[in-house]
Amino acid sequence: MKYLLAIALLLSAAALARGTVNTTMLKSEADFVEFHCRGEIEHRLPDKTRIDCLNDEYAIEYDFAKKWAEAIGQSLYYSAMTGKKAGIVLIVNSKTKERYLRRIEKTIEDKELNVTVWTVNQGDHNPPKKFM
Repeated sequence: MKYLLAIALLLSAAALARGTVNTTMLKSEADFVEFHCRGEIEHRLPDKTRIDCLNDEYAIEYDFAKKWAEAIGQSLYYSAMTGKKAGIVLIVNSKTKERYLRRIEKTIEDKELNVTVWTVNQGDHNPPKKFM
């Protein structure tokens, strides 16, 4: 039984490394962070807040699209605390993607915020690209 579990874990890790896991398996925000982040996951700041993904260039907040406004605040705070660029990965679906993207883009543009936004599709069947 131990060997079967070890083999299953190795196969899952290998599929993830090859990018062959499709996003229908990704359900929670943490799943998306784990799959996409190329950096430190859950970097803890002195005030006990956690950055979803921290790398050499960006402090990245992952959130589902309906939480776009919260993501802006968190990404800006993480940027201020680390000196890294603010980044947001919005987890979207095809029905509401445009609505939330218009809102976040309008806010960023109108307030001249230095925030980079990427999107990942919740129900995509293609392996998504890795983010910073």
